[in-house]
Amino acid sequence: MRPADQSNPQYVARIERIDADARGGNVKVLARWYYRPEESIGGRRQFHGSKELFLSDHYDVQSADTIEGKCTVHSFKSYTKLDSVGNDDFFCRFEYNSSTGAFNPDRVAV
Repeated sequence: MRPADQSNPQYVARIERIDADARGGNVKVLARWYYRPEESIGGRRQFHGSKELFLSDHYDVQSADTIEGKCTVHSFKSYTKLDSVGNDDFFCRFEYNSSTGAFNPDRVAV
């Protein structure tokens, strides 16, 4: 999704629902946001991958017009099996609570 400041990277969200008014206009999406490590309370750590995202508990309704395109967020296991990683490939190992900064699971092997 398009950030307000174009110098920032695009936001990544999982689209949970798509709604439109009775005439099919004014399309809105319910987005569940992914956070980048540097956007989390603990910040980016050495073991975070450059394409790593955290699935958050942060939901928001946005205009469908803000959607820039489609990307794929893989599990870490499937990401490591990719033959080639494209610009639109990411991976997720954690769920992130945006208000407390807690992760689930709270640790993984590195």
